[in-house]
Amino acid sequence: MTMQTTTTPQAPVAPARGRLRPLGQQEVRITGGFWGERQAVNGRNTLAHIESRLESEGWLGNFDRAAAGTLPAGRRGREFSDSEVYKYLEALAWEIGRTDDAGLEARLRAVVRRVAAAQEADGYLNTRFGREGQGARWSDLEWGHELYCLGHLFQAAVARERTRPGADDGLLRIAVRAADLVCAEFGPDGRDAICGHAEVEVGLAELARATGEPRYLEQARLFVERHGRGTLRDIEWGRRYFQDDVPVREATALRGHAVRANYLAAGAADVAVDTGDDELLGALRRQWDRTVARRTYVTGGQGSHHQDEAFGEDWELPADRAYSETCAGVGSVMSSWRLLLAGGDPRHADLIERTLYNVVATSPAPDGRAFFYANTLHQRVPGVPADEEATSPRASSSLRAPWFEVSCCPPNVARTLASLDAYLATSDDDGVQLHQYAPASVRTTLPDGRDVAFDVETDYPASGRIRVIMRRDAAPGGPWTLTLRVPAWAAGARLRVQAAGESGDESEASPGLVEVRRAFREGDVVELHLPMAPRIVSPDPRIDAVRGCLAIERGPEVFALESVDLGGLGVDDVAGVALARGAAPLWRDGRVWVEVVIPDDADETGAWPYSRRADESREPVGASRLEARRSATAPWDEGVGTAEVPLVAYHEWAERGPSTMRVWIPVAT
Repeated sequence: MTMQTTTTPQAPVAPARGRLRPLGQQEVRITGGFWGERQAVNGRNTLAHIESRLESEGWLGNFDRAAAGTLPAGRRGREFSDSEVYKYLEALAWEIGRTDDAGLEARLRAVVRRVAAAQEADGYLNTRFGREGQGARWSDLEWGHELYCLGHLFQAAVARERTRPGADDGLLRIAVRAADLVCAEFGPDGRDAICGHAEVEVGLAELARATGEPRYLEQARLFVERHGRGTLRDIEWGRRYFQDDVPVREATALRGHAVRANYLAAGAADVAVDTGDDELLGALRRQWDRTVARRTYVTGGQGSHHQDEAFGEDWELPADRAYSETCAGVGSVMSSWRLLLAGGDPRHADLIERTLYNVVATSPAPDGRAFFYANTLHQRVPGVPADEEATSPRASSSLRAPWFEVSCCPPNVARTLASLDAYLATSDDDGVQLHQYAPASVRTTLPDGRDVAFDVETDYPASGRIRVIMRRDAAPGGPWTLTLRVPAWAAGARLRVQAAGESGDESEASPGLVEVRRAFREGDVVELHLPMAPRIVSPDPRIDAVRGCLAIERGPEVFALESVDLGGLGVDDVAGVALARGAAPLWRDGRVWVEVVIPDDADETGAWPYSRRADESREPVGASRLEARRSATAPWDEGVGTAEVPLVAYHEWAERGPSTMRVWIPVAT
């Protein structure tokens, strides 16, 4: 690891050491495009929507009742509802840092005053525990979420301190008082225990970075090391649900509840980096490798169990039962980003990109006022529109809903989008690295004092053209290195480097990282061309649920077949078609098109679905035998027609009313 001594970035993650230093909001600004539009909707609509529901659901009012001494009477919401207020405050802080919006500043201060009034004299802050008629403090560490809620409070305070250092609203002071209590209660001489939902580890580590208080990092380390010792009560899904079955250092993959697992991995990475614990960091990298290779959906989504919101075993990735919780996607981005900063491996940025486009971007509706909680890859029955005034069950993979009984996802998406500028680029001693592509302005200073200034022009992912244009000479004029990530899917990418006013040289850019080192001058252009032709993706044959199916991708986006695009074929369900064998997807008129096969008997009922060849004893062996069996059992081999149909970007599905949908499409035989 290399140490860096630059100022703290205005970013969610600011490690004390590492291969790369994140560039924060004061250095990188998204200026438009795919993510700029979503940030604008988030700031304009989503934040106001969240606050409105926090008020109408009574979750903000819980703090008023705590301050007035009237709890538990009238308390509303689940045991973790306090955390949604804290995530909302974090989202506000990042959005204020991004836009300097005076109205948002007033809203943040008003909410902080209500939170501050509810804090007790010793720093304790929770509306569900600790009063007459409520459970005692820390009495339900499995399910109570007290430390989880405080973790989100700490992250909100860090966001405020980094975007408005020294602000007089008091949020940082609230967090520090609560953190001091946690250290006293759970420190080396206190309770030997952990929270059933990891999150406090991340919050404490970042609070240590923001305040310089080493006790907070040490407490985060203690919590990480205590996982896997069986301190929590066993439950029907086992202690792996809480990641309390195996020590973090000994685990071979992420397991149990997918959000908990990712939050713990993120916190453990913070601890490993800031304490120089390479053994722990190596264990986290190995877990990431196996989780991505065997327990992650093609969308980047994670978690295949509904009942416990958990990872399945290796290769257990059913499309129609995909849980793929939006918050697990946010957690995956958090943990992958920390590993990227620690070591610079572009595979971590590849997964971040996939997850951002196909999980985080999928959850919110275009107007930012409704959300998916879970993200199925196969919708078998058309969804039912959600009541705009109702509170929905959390995991309905039907249509986006405005609010949930467990509404962790809306504010999680909001805080991610508001801080997204800080996930685009990094620097090291020698230059700047671009990991995600969006129209952006980058202005930073390298550790040795050299200024770097460039703009990124692109309409990615509509096209694969990314232009980096230098805006002023680097001071004092020496060379520095611009590094661009070439995604793993982008075989055939090309790079052109042009000095101002010249035609430039073009070369191949292989997947991974491509570096351009020179004494850049104003007007120089580095242009990356990523191949954007639609491509066919096949699953590992060990993923039983989608064997015999294919998916279609273009750039970072996964595409889906949606029933609303089949109306002209006399088919009203995606189950009624299959991909034509051997046909290639096409990009035409701004959409991906595929050729599908439509059986004449698509609506036939009453037939036994398991066929058997009459001359099975004389079947050939090997590949020919497999083809014979396919032919004998396929419903697509006689009396069929073909047609071209458009696909929809997965993040845009369910925006045209109720439909059936599938990402993995069977292939006609």
